[in-house]
Amino acid sequence: MPDKITVAGVSVDTRHWIGGERVASAGTFADHSPIDGSALGEIARGGPAEAEAAVAAARDAFPEWATTPRSERARLLHAIADGVEKRIEELAIVETTDNGALLRSHRRGVMPRVAHNFRFFADWLLSLDHEDFETRGHTNHVSWDPAGPCVLITPWNAPLMLATWKVAPALAAGNTVVLKPAEWSPLTASLLADIAAEAGLPAGVLNVVQGYGSEIGDALTSHPDVRRISFTGSVPTAKRIAESAAAQLTPLSLELGGKSPLLVFADADLELAVDLAVEQYDNAGQVCLAGTRLLVEETVAEEFTRRFVEKATALEQGDPRDETTDIGPNIHPRQLEKIDGFVRRAVAAGARTVIGGHRKDGQYYAPTLLTDVAQDSEIVQEEVFGPVLTLQTFAGEDEAVRLANDTRFGLAATVVTGDRDRAERVTARLVAGTVWVNCFFVRDLQAPFGGSRQSGVGREGGTWSFDFYCDLKNTVTAPKGWNQDHG
Repeated sequence: MPDKITVAGVSVDTRHWIGGERVASAGTFADHSPIDGSALGEIARGGPAEAEAAVAAARDAFPEWATTPRSERARLLHAIADGVEKRIEELAIVETTDNGALLRSHRRGVMPRVAHNFRFFADWLLSLDHEDFETRGHTNHVSWDPAGPCVLITPWNAPLMLATWKVAPALAAGNTVVLKPAEWSPLTASLLADIAAEAGLPAGVLNVVQGYGSEIGDALTSHPDVRRISFTGSVPTAKRIAESAAAQLTPLSLELGGKSPLLVFADADLELAVDLAVEQYDNAGQVCLAGTRLLVEETVAEEFTRRFVEKATALEQGDPRDETTDIGPNIHPRQLEKIDGFVRRAVAAGARTVIGGHRKDGQYYAPTLLTDVAQDSEIVQEEVFGPVLTLQTFAGEDEAVRLANDTRFGLAATVVTGDRDRAERVTARLVAGTVWVNCFFVRDLQAPFGGSRQSGVGREGGTWSFDFYCDLKNTVTAPKGWNQDHG
């Protein structure tokens, strides 16, 4: 197996990054581009041995990194951000080739956000502090102590952005990291290792190991030297991770996707509502936050549907490297089969296809809208993670909220209304970690992010990230007992 492959003119190392060195494995797995199914190369396939080596490297590097001054940790994070910005074009084309998301989005939004992840948490670290407070004359001082080696397991739909959303605060907090990227899109994590090394990050502080699911994952998540685990992905995988981590009582942060509602009230700006609804097809529907359940007040449902169909059918689907493309491919043949299965079963159960409902050539699935769906049906209750939306109607606020909350998930919700009081009433009753009103996907890194119910455990973002990636300590000091003659 060659140590490096060339992807769209960019050299990418296929080996693990452990302890500041490239490490090969006896086995490999094939990585293919969803754009045309072409083979990109063979990737080192790690297992328990690589997991052990990576955790050991992180453990050995931890004491020095944990005691590195905040200012120096922040400087190195900014240096990594500098490296990302210098390689935005390379990172963008590699990630588009590897996971099929739009190249224009990677260039203009995603990769700049990757750099921002590092800069934000570097700056937040320097401002992180609690004011001391008094208890009966005693002084309380709260501090954030680095926890130790962290295992970060990231998904394939936004590989580098979601990886660095975890890596940046973990490193800023003084922890060392073992990053395990998704096997369907591993390449930009390898490039991140190069960038971090070039920035001067000490060996062992960031480690990247590749592999298939439980082959390497169980060894990482059950390891007694791991102090934190952060995972973004599916509920079944999260349950397995939780079982694995339970033996060590390792704290978990889990972001597990959802089945989010998008509520459109009759007083809404319908043009805005339609634009927001069509936006849910972004990244071929492979967005955990997507409002895939369109809930529309019945008095405007017909007009909303007409406008939606007109706009959605005008979307350009094709090669994500083309500037005019709006929707690219789905990530993997297995995912495409899963999407198609959901739609076929829904139609068999009585759903009506308004648009789409079928595969196209290659790994492309037509943007789909289904109506006449029952609230308790699979298509309404389960996450499809593809370009498939459902449309249901409601008669008033109570029914809208009931339908919106009637799943096992609670990641996000979008409310479109022209009535500020209604917006406040409805959002107060929705079960969701994030609610957008008359907008979608506006994310500020200082805000808490996470889900309710089976959409996740815990929150990250701003101080919440440091609360998770640190052991919070309260030091209580008495006003008496000092040797006044000392010193």
